[in-house]
Amino acid sequence: MIVEQVRDAVRAGGLLLPTHPNDLPTHPVVVMLSGGRDSVCLLDLVVALRGDGSVRALHVNYGLRGAESDADERHCAALCEQLGVELEIVHASRVQGETGNLQAWARDVRYTAAIELAERDDAIVAAGHTASDQVETILYRLAASPGRRALLGMKAEEGRLVRPLLGVTREQTRAYCEARGLSWREDESNDSGAYARVRVRHGLGAALKEVHPAAEANVLRTASLLRQETELLDGLVTDTLEGSRSIALARLEELEGALARLVVVSLAEQAAGTYVPQAGDRVEEILELGRRAGSGSGGGLDLHVGGNVSARIEDGRLSMVKLQPR
Repeated sequence: MIVEQVRDAVRAGGLLLPTHPNDLPTHPVVVMLSGGRDSVCLLDLVVALRGDGSVRALHVNYGLRGAESDADERHCAALCEQLGVELEIVHASRVQGETGNLQAWARDVRYTAAIELAERDDAIVAAGHTASDQVETILYRLAASPGRRALLGMKAEEGRLVRPLLGVTREQTRAYCEARGLSWREDESNDSGAYARVRVRHGLGAALKEVHPAAEANVLRTASLLRQETELLDGLVTDTLEGSRSIALARLEELEGALARLVVVSLAEQAAGTYVPQAGDRVEEILELGRRAGSGSGGGLDLHVGGNVSARIEDGRLSMVKLQPR
């Protein structure tokens, strides 16, 4: 039965319930509820698995779709009343004339609101990203950014944020909701070719399934294996840096090429607080800059390595400095 199948998959993830009976009690859960199929499925799952009154929901009404946005809000309120869940509603509006990615703005608004609510109650935040979303994320990042991190996808757990449905497909969330008699709201923008992720879903995703019926499962398995291997590589980089945020240029030059790239990327990302995979392509330039600094060309030298980060060569060592955006 699909309901138990999905619930078993979420239980196995261990993000919502203690893994062992003797574990400490779990934190309350704030479910991000858009009213769409995946978030409706997630809320019902969390209520069913926790069943202890420690579940809350957050809905953000951006007002971007007029009456449809208000209908989404009413649907979420009715669902929460049906499930006995307290609902927090946030109304947000974009500053008139503000430019930039609309989806990124909406994402920042809801995550900021969810984390603030979770911190207030010492709770975790549950997002409804599915295995299908994970595949689309990997394909999108593979096309849009270099480096192995593009192939890792979304983490199941990041600080207070958890993604319990990463082992469940979009087709399964639909079947779950239908089996449970739960209705959901459809957002037409989710099928708009104006958005890159939608083009990935209907273009690359569909093409992969035509190539092999197990394409999605194979992508997910590859990402899982790469994440395990990345943990091993990250440990090697940590050992190489010995807890420092800089490295001697002589030591960097001794390293095998792949490890040198990983070290440079790690230092850049520590400075930036985000991914800077392109920094790994600048190892030879950094070493050449070090040779110039050592030949009496003056004091410290800097090289922009991308991501608003600059490599600084000083006293025979490499460190990274975050730059102010222009």
